[in-house]
Amino acid sequence: MPEQSNHYQVVVFGAAGVGKSSLVLRFVRGTFREAYIPTIEDTYRQVISCDKNICTLQITDTTGSHQFPAMQRLSISKGHAFILVYSVTSRQSMEELQPIYEQICQIKGDTQSIPIMLVGNKSDESMREVQTSEGGSLATKWKCSFMETSAKLNYNVQELFQELLHLEKRRTVSLQVAGKKSRQQKKKEKLKGKCSIM
Repeated sequence: MPEQSNHYQVVVFGAAGVGKSSLVLRFVRGTFREAYIPTIEDTYRQVISCDKNICTLQITDTTGSHQFPAMQRLSISKGHAFILVYSVTSRQSMEELQPIYEQICQIKGDTQSIPIMLVGNKSDESMREVQTSEGGSLATKWKCSFMETSAKLNYNVQELFQELLHLEKRRTVSLQVAGKKSRQQKKKEKLKGKCSIM
């Protein structure tokens, strides 16, 4: 459970080449690059308005290879929410999420209290190996939320992060800023609170 702070960590996992970086860059910068550049680990910050407060969403884009198990464990232990990405064009990429999901369960314990999104990316591609219904059944099995996205077409990218924050609010974990409220915060409190991306 995250400490009461305005700093919220989302970790993105998935096999190499499924489009993790593309999803994150599309969300944070609104850009899409065609070329594939392998990631070791990148961190992005996005300021969001969440329940009448300003929060910093820190997104960790992890490596797609399994060369860094210690980094993976650290990312899981620090993470408040998780996005597990596979490509709808690769059944293998979906299967590779199983050990990551199991490791999240092992490190975090009860995953019921942790927002996890299963994401089928590249939904714009015609050469599908994984049908939407299969993603849905895996999400049901894992008791997490599911969505298909296309970083290329900017389809469901904002919605993915909105839904992740919405899951957090349903589980009533506080993203409130501790301490006294500033005049600016009091003004924000008049706005009824759902998280919104700024």
